[in-house]
Amino acid sequence: MKEIISTMSAPAAIGPYSQAVMTNGFVFVSGQLPLDPVSGTIVEGGIEVQTGQSLKNLQAILSEKGLKLENVVKTTVFLADMNDFTAMNGVYSEFFTSDFPARAAVQVARLPKDALVEIEAIACVE
Repeated sequence: MKEIISTMSAPAAIGPYSQAVMTNGFVFVSGQLPLDPVSGTIVEGGIEVQTGQSLKNLQAILSEKGLKLENVVKTTVFLADMNDFTAMNGVYSEFFTSDFPARAAVQVARLPKDALVEIEAIACVE
């Protein structure tokens, strides 16, 4: 069984996918672009601002099920430019402060809406 998770506090999916799916004690959060939940547009600013917004969107989805970033066990960070890794990491470390989740960070050719960053996550419910 799976449960679809959806919240108005995070941007709506921009394609045929769910914001998140919960199954077997895990929540799989789709990649979060740095979209403003109200306007649906990419937030203005560089990689720091965009990383912060992507993580705020991730938090909003998790909170729909009473979860926090501490529940996250794995993230994947997609960067448009690996030269932004250090700046992204600085913001990321403000959100994840201890007991860090496993993580991969990769550079991709292009992200939807020409975002600089997209972050997906897997969280444990228990």
